Amino acid sequence: MTVAVPDDLGVALSPEWLTAALQPRFPGVHVRTVARGPVVERLSTNARFTIDCDGYPDAPRHLCIKGYFSDLGRTIGFVGEPEAGFYRDLADVTGVATLRGVYADIHPATRHGVVITRDEVADGAEFLDGNSPFTAEQAADALTELARLHARTWMDARWMSVDWLQPRLGRAVRAWGEARTLEIMTANLNGSNGAGVPPTIRDAQGLLDAHRQLSDRTPGPFSTGWCVIHGDAHVGNIMVDADRRPHLVDWQLVQRGYWQVDVGYLIAATLSPAQRRASERDLLQHYLDGLTAQGVAPPPFTDAWPTLIDGMIHGFFLWAITTKVQPDVIAVLLGRLGTAVADHWEAQG
Repeated sequence: MTVAVPDDLGVALSPEWLTAALQPRFPGVHVRTVARGPVVERLSTNARFTIDCDGYPDAPRHLCIKGYFSDLGRTIGFVGEPEAGFYRDLADVTGVATLRGVYADIHPATRHGVVITRDEVADGAEFLDGNSPFTAEQAADALTELARLHARTWMDARWMSVDWLQPRLGRAVRAWGEARTLEIMTANLNGSNGAGVPPTIRDAQGLLDAHRQLSDRTPGPFSTGWCVIHGDAHVGNIMVDADRRPHLVDWQLVQRGYWQVDVGYLIAATLSPAQRRASERDLLQHYLDGLTAQGVAPPPFTDAWPTLIDGMIHGFFLWAITTKVQPDVIAVLLGRLGTAVADHWEAQG
């Protein structure tokens, strides 16, 4: 049975549509009623809800839906395409720890992506942000999940031609234009949000140029070392389950890329500068060992170490252009990532 991807939240939360959407995963399920819960509207719409159903005793009752259902959201519904593609085509294939999806699809004409997952909060999970405590041991667990994602897509031709996985590290600059991008970056780096950034690198143009060099190095059919990357691996895109095990969430920037973009970003964004300095070499080795355990021959540590700065630059750039997040969270992430970039630039001379 197929079901059209809706652009209206009322349709998406109707018993009729949900019955059709859930039946491929839960054959015979019939949704009788839907009780709506909290709805969060940003660019995307995130809604929690509960269903009463029969026909499949083990079907989950507490669910969440994410789509682009507002008037503004409908104009940019294609932004949800990569995340829906990930949950539809990659989550089960890779086995990476993430939200437990029950439906994901993309409208073929509008490219609007809609995802339904189990309500993890109802099962004791917690979604983190930049002020959430995080340990080096948890960072190692998150890197194990990145190694799983990377290894199971490592230079795999199946993913080279998938449109929604196209590299797009520099898409924000192309969308906004350089002048507007620099304006936002300058305000963040030189305002209160940038107070924790070393003064030597509060340079919007220098950061933009460094990120442009990185985003220009996109993997092609004959490139080596590419894989599918998360693309935005900071602490706010991690959920911990009831056992405090990290899961990677928010896959809007999933794309083809190079492993170090995720690894350098995650190490620098999840830990304080003191934690990172004490553990980053061990964490990199842990990640490389994770690739080996998944059957991929990793680069030697001596070759891998200097490339970590790629992910740190990428993360530093993303937070320098961030405005739609609480200022204290922006400040924490800018401070961590800016300090990491400064440390590694200084070490590399």
